Amino acid sequence: MEGMNDWLSFSMHESLNHDLAIRRFCPARMELEQGEECWEEITFSEIELLSPDDDSTSPPHMADSEVDELVDSFINLDQDGEKDDKSFKKNQDFNHLQDDHIEAFSMVNDVFQDVPKMNVGSDELEMSSSFEGLEAVSDMEPRVEEMIQGVDQGLHLVHLLLACAEALGCRDTRLAETMLSQIWPSVSPWGDSLQRVSYCFAMGLKSRLSHLNNVNAHGTFTIGGAMDRSLIVRAEKMEAFQLLHQATPYIAFGFMAANEAICQAAQEKDSLHIIDLGMEHALQWPSLMRTLASRPEGPPKLRITGLIDGHNLLEHEASMKELAEEASSLGIRLEFNLVSEPVSPSLLTTENLSLREGEALFVNSIMHLHKFVKESRGSLKAILQAIKNLNPTLLTVVEQDANHNGPFFLGRFIESLHYYSAIFDSLEASLPRNSPQRIKMEKVQFSTEICNIIAYEGSNRIERHERADQWRRQLSRAGFQVMGLKCMSQARMMLSVYGIDGYTLATEKGCLLLGWKGRPIMLASAWQVHNLSSS
Repeated sequence: MEGMNDWLSFSMHESLNHDLAIRRFCPARMELEQGEECWEEITFSEIELLSPDDDSTSPPHMADSEVDELVDSFINLDQDGEKDDKSFKKNQDFNHLQDDHIEAFSMVNDVFQDVPKMNVGSDELEMSSSFEGLEAVSDMEPRVEEMIQGVDQGLHLVHLLLACAEALGCRDTRLAETMLSQIWPSVSPWGDSLQRVSYCFAMGLKSRLSHLNNVNAHGTFTIGGAMDRSLIVRAEKMEAFQLLHQATPYIAFGFMAANEAICQAAQEKDSLHIIDLGMEHALQWPSLMRTLASRPEGPPKLRITGLIDGHNLLEHEASMKELAEEASSLGIRLEFNLVSEPVSPSLLTTENLSLREGEALFVNSIMHLHKFVKESRGSLKAILQAIKNLNPTLLTVVEQDANHNGPFFLGRFIESLHYYSAIFDSLEASLPRNSPQRIKMEKVQFSTEICNIIAYEGSNRIERHERADQWRRQLSRAGFQVMGLKCMSQARMMLSVYGIDGYTLATEKGCLLLGWKGRPIMLASAWQVHNLSSS
């Protein structure tokens, strides 16, 4: 264990970028790169990691403060299950939870070092009406010890995950297997949020290890067969998506923002045509139709063209027929068309989409454009250029706001661990641990995404989420300009329906961001074709 502690230790003051870290501390990676092309084209700003001292041979790791931040979001400080929102400030680190009564204990660099006891003074006796006399101090001590033990266990688990990811990043499969064997006893899909999200990441690491064990003689990263797309898997995924839509605001937020942008741009227009990229369901459109039906100028004609992946055509047709019946009851004439073909530049033409004169064209993408990022920017650029050539009134883009497409595996792992930790923490605040709905969402929706981000490379890695600034850059280069969303009040009202403190809203250069305790989770934006003559 002492050797592990040495490996996980690092300087808190010196930093270097991940490219240099991989090349400096992973000779195996350098040898492989000399004989093959890089897995990915480096087009992102590189992630900075804290490094060891110059004379150290240890690999770089996340700073203690970053690891603490990860773990803090999972430690349930109220062991009795009661939540007093007034007791703690939002987004505070664990070592600042003192509420002017308790002296904070500090997290030292070595997570296995003894933590000093809290100093308890007479002022603490007024913290709760249930504390009477000095007995309150003795009542607190077991909970404090429990809390400290939980933090230590959490820190240790996060360090093990990072150590395993580090080993896999350097293709040290033997060390990765050792790390995994130490991880499994501490994770569970039915435990607290830290254990649950760690279980998903451990499964992703296990899958990547399996792929690495199949590396061929040339060192090429060999991926197994294509991901299962059976009817059962698709049905489960749709059910999990619907549950996520009902239990959390993440999906509803994107629908609301996109629909509001469409309604704003559709004012005074009497014929609308929406192209839904990669449509998997019709959940977004009932709300839009109700808003359009209430327009002062009356409801418009509406046409929806869904570009689907070729599966479940009959189910899509059934859901769209139900939508058409609902539209009719609202006084809207809805025409729909399903195109069973993958989205491609050749598909996005006036002829293939049957565009008509006099229609206001809207292109809608809900968590779909990131699938075209791939190793280089060529695929996404071609899609965006094809959309621009259609000259739409508006392009709505809703995406996960995270950097899950960095050029190196370890940086991608750290970023995704931060991101999904926040999501699992929000689920912990929303649903009980034994909730079948929560288990299904975590297993089918999020665990699948995590595994794809961690275990796959090349064309099979499709969950290539990016930050808002990357989307702004790519869309601007493709000839689009952002149209600021004006639906903050609607978003606040929507969040109030869920009755959960912790969700946060922010605007960033025209994009609307939904987060959990300040960490962005989803971004929504609307774009118009840039008119040079008006600029």
